[in-house]
Amino acid sequence: MMKHFKVRFVALATATLATSFTGHALAQLTVVSFGGSYQEAQSKALFVPAAKTLGINIKEETYTGIAAVALQVKAGAVTWDVVTSGSGGAAASGAEGMLEPLDYKMIDSSSLIPGAATPFFVCGDVFSTVIAWNTKTYGDKGPQSWADFWDVKKFPGKRSFRKGGEFVLEPALMADGVPANKVYEVLSSPGGMERAIKKLKELKPHVAVWWSSGAQHAQLMKDGEVDMITGWNGRFDAVAKDGGKVAYTFNQGSNDMDCYAIPKGAPNKANAMKFLNEIMKAPYQAEFTKYINYGPTNKKAFEGNTIPAATARLSPSHPENLAKQLQIDQAWYVKNRARANALFQDMLTE
Repeated sequence: MMKHFKVRFVALATATLATSFTGHALAQLTVVSFGGSYQEAQSKALFVPAAKTLGINIKEETYTGIAAVALQVKAGAVTWDVVTSGSGGAAASGAEGMLEPLDYKMIDSSSLIPGAATPFFVCGDVFSTVIAWNTKTYGDKGPQSWADFWDVKKFPGKRSFRKGGEFVLEPALMADGVPANKVYEVLSSPGGMERAIKKLKELKPHVAVWWSSGAQHAQLMKDGEVDMITGWNGRFDAVAKDGGKVAYTFNQGSNDMDCYAIPKGAPNKANAMKFLNEIMKAPYQAEFTKYINYGPTNKKAFEGNTIPAATARLSPSHPENLAKQLQIDQAWYVKNRARANALFQDMLTE
């Protein structure tokens, strides 16, 4: 599996020799993320500047998700120091003993929003899973709800939907008329997950592509291969900025956080802690919003108009946008993830 990972080396100053002017070897740190416009934004706003400040030589790699960490940990061959993850995957990996406990004496979490700092991961941005559409197909009158997404008569066209993971059952229930504030109540009730799967079966014949990564769903919209899709708002903003015909709505979306964790047995754990502390600072998070429209977790990033008002209003963590969305219930996923994924995969293969 490792041979498939795309490797990028980020040169810092005269790092080709990986030495400082004093002749001492620079500390090395391997940082892993999801690739595409998201990792490009991380690299420009967070990774490269923080490494330069700390005097660390970093190497960036890409992967498809935190499940890959377990392969290294179980093999006793950990090469990664910091990994990016969704909060759900990080919570599961931490519970399974795959991550190092974070030292909050080294990482300042005092200005982070509630839920951003946990024993095994710390969150750096808020993102939304939204309904997006091809403006060449629908103009500015694309689907505004999950009921619309399921309505193939009102909105004919090719769909794309996530291939498992979080926020795949919830849209189905909302499309079936369940209010957002009752979704997890229904999912937790007898037959609740089966109800969602039944609704997904209605959509299945109209799904042209089941996507499995952020880079993939962004490319689908950039190439105009589908007419509507579910995916991450920042990826779609990057596509639109690059000339892609895409628009989206926060209505009935979900908000979640991207996080950073340190794999169990990471070779450079102490420097990884310092690195996490650095990229959690408000100036870095404010800078990050210049490259991709994800909201900061450091509340100070919104202070002093560091983030322009127009940008702040489009942020997933802006109060007006949060009010339109469903908060992902990670506690529900800790208890039900395995069964939910099994039901979903069975639906795909039927």
